Amino acid sequence: MVQHVLYRALVSTKWLAESVRANRIGPSLRVLDASWYSPGTREAQKEYRERHIPGASFFDIEECKDKSSPYELMLPSEAHFADYVGHLGISNDTHVVVYDGDDLGSFYAPRAWWMFRVFGHRTVSVMNGGFKNWVKEGHPVTSEASRPEPAVFKATLDRSLLKTYEEIVENMQSKRFQVVDSRSEGRFRGTEPEPGGLEPGHIPGTQNMPFFNFLTADGFEKNTEELHNMFQEKKVDLSKPLIATCRKGVTACHIAMAAYLCGKPDVAIYDGSWSEWFRRAPPEHKISEWNRSKA
Repeated sequence: MVQHVLYRALVSTKWLAESVRANRIGPSLRVLDASWYSPGTREAQKEYRERHIPGASFFDIEECKDKSSPYELMLPSEAHFADYVGHLGISNDTHVVVYDGDDLGSFYAPRAWWMFRVFGHRTVSVMNGGFKNWVKEGHPVTSEASRPEPAVFKATLDRSLLKTYEEIVENMQSKRFQVVDSRSEGRFRGTEPEPGGLEPGHIPGTQNMPFFNFLTADGFEKNTEELHNMFQEKKVDLSKPLIATCRKGVTACHIAMAAYLCGKPDVAIYDGSWSEWFRRAPPEHKISEWNRSKA
């Protein structure tokens, strides 16, 4: 059984700004911009090149994935992840801080946080408030490229934090795990269209907790009391096993982070999520109010 040691999941913009000013960005502290935007909206790499936190490297989630998978953003192999983050100057002794530039304050950063954790790296945090609050508070930005010295990273997959299609199918009978979906209510119920050419809907027996509700209007994570209350209102028992899902395994990581902040570090992610479930599950295992005449 893997022991999950609680490490600070969030660091403040102020803490990171002090680290930048003290020139502490280096082998022991690496900062990653994990931004990603839907095609045709914003260009994450272009924005990174124009301005980013001093010393930050770009974490390209399109490069650090299983490119052979028919699904969108499946985890890469241990070797692929280790090689990719090693080239970003990250070793097993590095404290990694991730952020993104989404207008919500945080979108893809929790996915990068979970990726490090699922590959056995515990010293990883998300910068609370994201890049939008970093800029709003007047902290320094740069266009200077980060060129860290490559490091050696050893990745060890923690299977307890990852669930497969087959395990979700088995759970429908055993009900060993609670399953929570982080998409919007409309996409979950099937009253709003689903991006990516999928019909909307959800896995039978799944609870819905839209990920953006974990964030304040200013883009910060809500406090632990509010997070606890949110789980209680949805009758999600944090003392029992929990799986998080969404469309492609990204915003599900917000559920994992919120639970982690409540003292539950062992939430597993269904990596294929609805992207895989919609394509593989039989019709009776897809609950939806979608009217196909809308399509």
